[in-house]
Amino acid sequence: MEEMDTIIEPFRIKSVEPIRMTTREERERRLRDVDYNVFGLHARDVLIDLLTDSGTGAMSAGQWAGVMRGDESYAGSESYYRFEETVQDIFGFEHVIPTHQGRAAERILFSTVCDDGDVVPNNTHFDTTRANVEASGAEARDLPCPEADDLSDPAPFKGDIDLEGLERTIREVGADRIPMVMITVTNNSGGGQPVSMANLRRASELCGEHGIPLYLDACRFAENAWFIKQREEGWSDTPVDEIAREMFSHADGCTMSAKKDGLANIGGFLATDDDRLARQERELLILTEGFPTYGGMAGRDLEAIARGLREVLEPDYLQYRVTSTRYLGEHVSEAGVPIVEPPGGHAVYVDADTFCPNVPPRQFPGLSLVVALYRVAGIRAVEIGSVMFGGEDPETGEFRPARNELVRLAMPRRVYTQSHVDYVVEALLKIWDRRDELGGYRITDAPETLRHFTASFEPVGEA
Repeated sequence: MEEMDTIIEPFRIKSVEPIRMTTREERERRLRDVDYNVFGLHARDVLIDLLTDSGTGAMSAGQWAGVMRGDESYAGSESYYRFEETVQDIFGFEHVIPTHQGRAAERILFSTVCDDGDVVPNNTHFDTTRANVEASGAEARDLPCPEADDLSDPAPFKGDIDLEGLERTIREVGADRIPMVMITVTNNSGGGQPVSMANLRRASELCGEHGIPLYLDACRFAENAWFIKQREEGWSDTPVDEIAREMFSHADGCTMSAKKDGLANIGGFLATDDDRLARQERELLILTEGFPTYGGMAGRDLEAIARGLREVLEPDYLQYRVTSTRYLGEHVSEAGVPIVEPPGGHAVYVDADTFCPNVPPRQFPGLSLVVALYRVAGIRAVEIGSVMFGGEDPETGEFRPARNELVRLAMPRRVYTQSHVDYVVEALLKIWDRRDELGGYRITDAPETLRHFTASFEPVGEA
């Protein structure tokens, strides 16, 4: 049969959930009610929810069948052993420690290995990773590759860690103050960009030379493996699951939120080959999460993850996943909307600094665009800029902007169709045509940590 150009969703819809349509007036009231922080919106008031791809996907018929098989035994659940076997097969690590989600894995890991004054290098820490490193008293140091500085550069592996920067950091800080190096695949804060196998291999060698463990934040490992297959020389004929195993062969352990490439609605895990460390982590797991064979999850969730980790490596799924995200990115960029190029695997990142020319970083251009998307079209997105990663210098009080001012449009897995994406394109272009009218915001109240989740805002000059 002749191959077709159109990439279709590799599934049929078996159950549907209604979307409640809202008016612009309703949405304006909702924005005021939540102090312009879209995290506070009721989901029923959102038409298309691109806030995150974490735990928001649709599970398959096979996963729902697994749910019915869930063994809810407190200890020794058969569902755990099926989950463990799957993780060991794909990731290759001996010890598999379940947690209720990724940030719980991060908390256990960093509170176990980090001390005051330590430094944890990463290609780019995401929000909860950074917060958990800093909560342990360590410094979360970002080392993105030089190509990442140019948002419009279509370089294929802009998620790479800066190897020269890593070597310099080890030399300056000292290996004894670096409990681990972490690489996030794909690089979420850096625009969803992938990490090459060559970069992983060299980072592993560098860490090995200094006796430093290398960990992967594996949330989107399958998407990263797919990009390696598509873009990196020498890997085009290798099956995706083999590429994934090769990625993890260069690491000493990983954390994962299974709410991403586990295709599940909850769950995560820690994995390592270090017997001593695994024992310490299990002791903390029992104290804070649950017994080591459930770790805060129901047996049904363990079953869903075990099946999801297999499904996410299917080539038809990955081709659809990456192509549908690229469709959104290409359609808005062709019309002039500035985005991080090339489009990522799980999201399109709009360059809000360029999009909102009248809004300086201290007035949060990303938030301005996020608010406009909801007001105009009922679309919920997330700011990844100076609200999330900016702040004030603790000594001088001077405003410190984030590295970039981005808005992430994260695509839930197997949830929206092309017509939904076309609606998002239309909304963005409408706002783009009137971008000079966008105004900024100021913070009126915020917690000290992870302020973007619950901060309150007010407009400072929207036209």
